[in-house]
Amino acid sequence: MPSNIEIKARLTDPEFVKRTSLELSESKTADILEQEDTFFNCQQGRLKLRVFKNQSDRVAKLISYERPDTTGPKHSLFSITPIHEPEALKVTLTQALGVIGVVKKTRTLVHVGQTRVHIDDVYGLGQFMELEVMMRPGQNHEEGAKIAEDLKKKLGIKETDLIDCAYMDLILEQKQNGTTS
Repeated sequence: MPSNIEIKARLTDPEFVKRTSLELSESKTADILEQEDTFFNCQQGRLKLRVFKNQSDRVAKLISYERPDTTGPKHSLFSITPIHEPEALKVTLTQALGVIGVVKKTRTLVHVGQTRVHIDDVYGLGQFMELEVMMRPGQNHEEGAKIAEDLKKKLGIKETDLIDCAYMDLILEQKQNGTTS
């Protein structure tokens, strides 16, 4: 099963993170993605249907993943299936499993080496950053964590900025507390 090492944090200066990521990137380019993730109830890990709102050439994805809810570098196992009829699948999964909620975001994606840098503007939550170090065959967790930590420092991310959960969890927490950003 594919895996990555992730770090997720709130951003106070998304432009600095974007500019620095682009400087560190070999391609010097970024993709802008409008994503809508529908999360479904499931017994293990998380399950979401990702639809791309601004790019008809991108295929929707059903993503299952398991990741601990901790700050700092964390190991994530995932499985991704391309979906060509996302609305039909959404109906079926909603009937079978029930929907937890929906996360809408504009994602700026920059590739830095083997790391995907996500600069996310999450509707109702604010600005965030995710680092996903895509693990290569034979690489261990410690190597991935070191890559993530090094990049985190270069991007100016502080320990106090780190978050320990998914955007969906933050949205559910807001609803429970009756607050929005």
